[in-house]
Parts: sequence; C-alpha cells; structure tokens
Amino acid sequence: MATGWIAKLKKELEKPLPGNKTQMLMAPSLMRSPESGIPIRDSGVLLLLYPINSKWFTVFIKRTEYGGIHSGQISFPGGKVEKGDISLIDTALRESYEEIGIYPDKVEILGKLTPLHIPVSNYKVLPVVGYSPQRPCFSADPKEVEHIIEAEIGLLRKRETVKKESLILSGVAVSVPYYDVNGHHIWGATAMILSEFLEVAKSLKV
Repeated sequence: MATGWIAKLKKELEKPLPGNKTQMLMAPSLMRSPESGIPIRDSGVLLLLYPINSKWFTVFIKRTEYGGIHSGQISFPGGKVEKGDISLIDTALRESYEEIGIYPDKVEILGKLTPLHIPVSNYKVLPVVGYSPQRPCFSADPKEVEHIIEAEIGLLRKRETVKKESLILSGVAVSVPYYDVNGHHIWGATAMILSEFLEVAKSLKV
C-alpha cells in the first residue's frame, strides 16, 4: 500500500477545518449542561490511522466501569493533560501509550481537528490525527480499558453505519445519532470528532 492517501490527508488537515458544523451532525438532540463548579480541563485524544490488509483502520477503546461520567463509554485513546506534558499532542500520545500501548515514537502526527467542549465533564478535547505505517501491537491497561475496538475507515464512511436511537438522559428522551461498528455504539463527543474527520477525508479515496 502506498502512503499517498496519508500525504493527501495531511494536506487536507492543513486547510481550514469544517469545524463545529460537522461535529454537530452527530450530536445528541439535547446536550447536557456543564456541571456547576467544575473548571474547564484540557485533554487530548488520538485518532490513529494504520493499515491492515491494504485497508485503513482506526482504533477506539471501551473504558472500564469506574463510576465516573465517562465510565464504560467508547472513545478514542487519550485523556487529561498532566504535569510534564509539553503540549496536548504529547498528552494524546502519552495517554494512548498508557492505555493501549501505542509507542509515541512510532506515530507520525498528521494534524489536528477542531477542539471540542464536552459540557457534562467540562473537558475541552483536542483531537490529534496520527499515522502508523504498521498496525500497532496493542496492549490494553485492564484498569482503564475493557477492550479495544478496531474500525475500518471504509466502514465508517458508509451511510448505513450511521444510526439513531432514543435514550433517557437526566430524565429526558434524547435522540442520539451513533456509528454502529460491529454492534458497538460510538456516540457523543467521539462520534462528533469522527464526523469532522470523515468530512475532512471525504474527497479522498480510501
């Protein structure tokens, strides 16, 4: 497989981004309000691209049940900034290594997507797009990751992958769009980030 698609994608990420408009395409019909008294905290997540059998994939994690706001959810690997992180790119790479064993020195940074504010936890997330020429040898931290979910980009781009369901959030019925990946529901902030990425890559043949 040639890396031509990756080179073109990198150029696309250098252009003005589609931003909030495309993120909101995958937003729940009702967004929860920020929890009072919680300061905005910076975080970084990694949208990693890598080849398997001449097809492009990315990776998600299903978080363990821990009683927190994002307990049990599916997300990109990543987390909050910590002392010693030089930038949010470093945060995304460090967290991805800690959570599923992606070595930072094996990742080429292609660019960044539009930062996204998550009201319920008051996190401001920077999505970082990276590339690995080979599928990483994943190793999940059992304290943080229940299991790893790999998804083909071609599948994510299919119209039938996007579905909707009704959930009760804080006692209110909410229409929630999601990506159906082999029975896994990818929704919320992760789906909103993915929506912008797919828009950026829309004109590029996988």
